[in-house]
Parts: sequence; C-alpha cells; structure tokens
Amino acid sequence: MAWPSEHVTVYLVSKFCGRFFFFLCNPCGTILIDRSLRSPFSMLRLKALSRPALRRLSLSFPRQFYAARTFSTDSDELIRAPPMVYIAGEEMTRYTCELMVEKWIKPFVDTSEWETFDLSCKHRDATDDQVLHDAVAAGARIGAIFKEPTITPTAVQIKEMGLSQPLCSPNGAMRKGWNGITISRDTIMIPGLKLGFDRPVFFERHAVGGEYGAGWLQIGSGQLDTKFYPDSENVPAAEGQIEKTVHYKVDSRRLSNETNVAVVYHNPLDNVADLAHHFFSRCLKSNIVPYVVTKKTVFKWQEPFWRSMKEVFDEHYRESFRRAGLMKGLPGEELQHLISDAATMQIIRWEQGGFGMAAHNYDGDMLTDEIAQVGMVSNFKLRLTRLGVQLFFAATVCLVGAPLTWFHHQQPHWQK
Repeated sequence: MAWPSEHVTVYLVSKFCGRFFFFLCNPCGTILIDRSLRSPFSMLRLKALSRPALRRLSLSFPRQFYAARTFSTDSDELIRAPPMVYIAGEEMTRYTCELMVEKWIKPFVDTSEWETFDLSCKHRDATDDQVLHDAVAAGARIGAIFKEPTITPTAVQIKEMGLSQPLCSPNGAMRKGWNGITISRDTIMIPGLKLGFDRPVFFERHAVGGEYGAGWLQIGSGQLDTKFYPDSENVPAAEGQIEKTVHYKVDSRRLSNETNVAVVYHNPLDNVADLAHHFFSRCLKSNIVPYVVTKKTVFKWQEPFWRSMKEVFDEHYRESFRRAGLMKGLPGEELQHLISDAATMQIIRWEQGGFGMAAHNYDGDMLTDEIAQVGMVSNFKLRLTRLGVQLFFAATVCLVGAPLTWFHHQQPHWQK
C-alpha cells in the first residue's frame, strides 16, 4: 500500500488511562491508524473531537495496536530512507524515540544510510566531546538532521553522572557549525483538541549569537578594556618601522568590586535578512500577523536587528500583507515592534493566536517557553533552518510531542 502523502507526521499523544497512543497524520489532518495487524490504514478524522471522545477512542484500540505495530503495508519491500544524521540524546525522549525507530521505522524503512551519533553526556565525556564535533561535521556534510533533546549538564549533574569535565551546549555548537539562521518554534494544533491558542503561533528565534557563545572570566578590581581589531585596516609599515594595527575601543570601565564577572559576546547579523524572508513568507502563507521583538529601547545594540527585519518587510512583503488584510487594526498598517517586556504580556492576552514573533536568540528562548505554557504543550514543532537545510528536533512529550517527519533538502522559495 502506498503512503497516503509525501510527508507523514508521527504524533505521540500522552497518557489516557495510563497508556500512550501514537497517530500518523498527513498534512490534510487525516489521522491514520492501523486498528489491527491484518488491516491496512483505517481512516479517522478528528473533527470537533473532544478530549473525552479521544479518550473513548483510545479505549477502543486493541492491545496489540500499541504493543506491536502501528501500520502495515501490502509490500515487504523496505522504503529506502535518504542519508540523514540521527542524533540520540537523553532521558525519556531518547527511550520514546528508540521505541519509535525500532517498532515503527526499521520494520518498514531501510535506514542503512543514516549516520547515528550518541550525544548523551556520558558518551560525550568518554570521547572528550569528539562525538559532538563529528556530529556537527556530518550534519554540515549531509544537510539533513534529526535530533533528540540533549542535556548541558549542571554542576550537580556533572557530579551525579560522574563526568570528568563540564560540557558545552551541544545545540549552540550545532547552530554555529551549521550557520543556523533561525530556530522555528510553532505551536502544535490538532483538530478537535482545544489547547491554549485558537490558531497557530509562530516564533523565529535567531539561531546564532548572544549569551550562548559568550566568553567570560571572573576577575577582581581593576581596569577593563574591550577592543576590536578589524581584519582589513592594518596600516602597512614603512621601511624600518613596525606595522601599525588599527583598533577601536568598544568599552572601557573601572571595576571597583573585589569580585566581578566580565562577559563578552556578539550578535552576527549577516543572516538576519534571510531570517526575515523565512519568517514573513511563512506568516503570509498561514495568515499570521508578524511582530518583531527586541529590547532596543535599553539595549541599543539590538536596533540593527529590527532595522534589517523592517527593511526586508517593507521592500518585499508589506503590500502582500496589506492585500491579505493582515495589517488591519495596526498603526499605519505597518510592521509592529514589541518591547520584549510587552511581548511577555501579549502572549498571555492573545489567546486567539494567529500571530508570529521574531527575536534575538536569548529573547526567543525565554518567550517560546512562555508560549509553551500558555499553549499547554511542553514543546513545539522545532526546525533549525539554514540556507537549503532544515533540522528537526524531537520534543519532550506532555500532551503532544513534536513530529518525527521525513524531510528533504529545501531551498527557500525567495531564492528559487
């Protein structure tokens, strides 16, 4: 039997009556369930299906449904999976994904071209983190990645796990190694199930820069100077003289406290225009109202992020959004900027959903956690996007987990 669609998403729906139930869902919202080991797909639609109704539906499944297989095909020939990097992580999602791969995928799919990397803390420690470098290199080479949740161990976890050293954030290393543009975090909407928002909420979190790549040092009292040395402005030395190096003072301050922590980080901005195209095109396609979030009133260095986003919107998308009626009610029917403080309040107020936000790396991290709480799901559909590549993350399951889905090398439509 042929697959019902090119892209099939697997949802793990958490406990009803102490059991876990799995569904295959195609893009049209059709739920595909194999109710017995002998039948092909049974087609069910969750139109206006309430939670009690879903519970009753789950009770009707035969025990072998969730104990053995989830679907059957008419052919014994395995579906050949394209090359992909599979990154195994930690805790309950690793166990869940192992079950899904062994029970759902390998009986029907040839995964011989997958390259698997174990990024559990103990294995990273045992390899002196070489496994992380290998995984990043493989992801850059193949361009298709599926990642389970991983851990950046705390001091307590380092002791509990018996690790020999602290470990850096694997996500930060991946985003940097793959030149990530954005982490797309979308709420999961299931027809018939009312979660926190009536309509989808999109979020684009700039995938590089900020505190995650910071250098730091605990220091005492004294003078702290930060300087920048540009690559292209060294002055050639005249004969018999020493070459003069041009530099710019970023900051200079006197530290009077006996205990201080000096922190240095930067925000790369070359790919913000690509982030803007990705964000606005997705919002327009899904009838989502876009907002850009910064704290630029206080953090003046965030102004260029907003300016780049607005320039792309005004030049390429403003008229399309206006024609679609998505800017009605906004001041001047223009792209709106939200201070991050205000964004935290609006996320709670805008229960109707239908909005999208784009923000710097750290703001995006915090605000999407809030959206998860309001949306009553522990995580989102996650994608790390760079030019031509998308990385899908598995998510920790609460009510609905993130999708496990086939995907292909994709070129952003604005570059086609």
